[in-house]
Amino acid sequence: MADLLIKNAAVVLTMDDSRRELANADIRIADGVIADVGQGLPVDGCAVFDAADTVVTPGLVNTHHHLYQTLTRAVPAAQDALLFGWLQTLYPIWSRFGPEEMFVSAQVGLAELALSGCTLTSDHLYLYPNGARLDDTIAAAAEVGLRFHPTRGAMSIGESAGGLPPDALVEGENAILEDCIRVIDAFHDPGPGAMVCVGVAPCSPFSVSRDLMRDAALLARDKGVMLHTHLAENDQDIAYSLEQFGCRPGQYAEDLGWVGDDVWHAHCVKLDRQEIDLFARTRTGVAHCPCSNCRLGSGIAPVRQMRDAGVPVGLGVDGSASNDVGNIMAEARQAMLLQRVQNGADAMSARAVLEIATRGGAQVLGRDDCGQIAVGKRADIAIWDAQSVEAAGSWDPAALVLAGPMKVRDLFVEGRQVVAGGHMQTIDLPRVIERQNTLARRLAE
Repeated sequence: MADLLIKNAAVVLTMDDSRRELANADIRIADGVIADVGQGLPVDGCAVFDAADTVVTPGLVNTHHHLYQTLTRAVPAAQDALLFGWLQTLYPIWSRFGPEEMFVSAQVGLAELALSGCTLTSDHLYLYPNGARLDDTIAAAAEVGLRFHPTRGAMSIGESAGGLPPDALVEGENAILEDCIRVIDAFHDPGPGAMVCVGVAPCSPFSVSRDLMRDAALLARDKGVMLHTHLAENDQDIAYSLEQFGCRPGQYAEDLGWVGDDVWHAHCVKLDRQEIDLFARTRTGVAHCPCSNCRLGSGIAPVRQMRDAGVPVGLGVDGSASNDVGNIMAEARQAMLLQRVQNGADAMSARAVLEIATRGGAQVLGRDDCGQIAVGKRADIAIWDAQSVEAAGSWDPAALVLAGPMKVRDLFVEGRQVVAGGHMQTIDLPRVIERQNTLARRLAE
């Protein structure tokens, strides 16, 4: 296959170690890897992609999602609930899912992410009703063409044992650990450029036992994979931890081996100063989900304080039942605005939040091969139309989160084009949406 030359971009935001911004620049791609970045690169038999009048960034990275929830957007009874009540409303609906629901909802969620400029996404699937498996979402990602970090989630403590989920949605802990081993052995690729990396992800401290949390950490480290869970999401979460475990969530995580550069926690809205210092010291990552945190009234995460302390932070859209939208660029804008609301207008710049959305997320997911436009990094590239109506009149098109656009024009993953001219190239999206809506109506009825 001929090399690909992305030619004549108005601006390339490299997010490399020097944070270079290159005007009228080119990017050469060979075998899924960035081979050269600069101005006036020779064509030399390359296939040429015209990027005139565009801003080019690394592909955006989504560090927390529940793809299955695209089937339960805007459920009326859950629209105005806090986290625990929201979950209790939705659990009975999710219990009616099966393999097709998991597959189709993942296709829709992944396509939505791709259209927002995302090339690498994690997913936290923690319920497996009616024969559903993690395999269903992995198959969807292979069709859509995004780089995928699925996590084998789990719930093991049902209502009868004092947990939040209904008993019908929990699993035995031995069976959970055995299936973690199965999916890691079947799908996890530890090498550079991996399209699938599997993680281990018990759902939350209020839905699994301390033993499972500890055993999951031991298993993940034995297998060399990453660990993920929800932590310190809202005030109820803190109260539950104090009542059930006699400590705050940070102490709970540390006691059970859930800190380190192979761990990332979702939300962390209510971390205190001690917990932030713990995460900074241990290089424990955080998936910041600003829109979901707003939607559920959970609060504003102390992202400025985390970043200042040295905590690795990425962005997450969270599930579409708590965010409703799966647009990682919109998430970046919301993250920037919330930090300004909390800490002042100079608390977070447009370029700082784009860094969080690219190399920051890649760092959280342990992917030092992604998140930058630099020689040797994977060719995951988002191309934004600087002539769009959103950018019209903008004095600084590179400040994408200030003026837009919020949807990508073209997207490359591993050098392969997934979005062209704002349209998916890998799946028949209208047909998938039609099937999704049919499944949603069936669930509603």
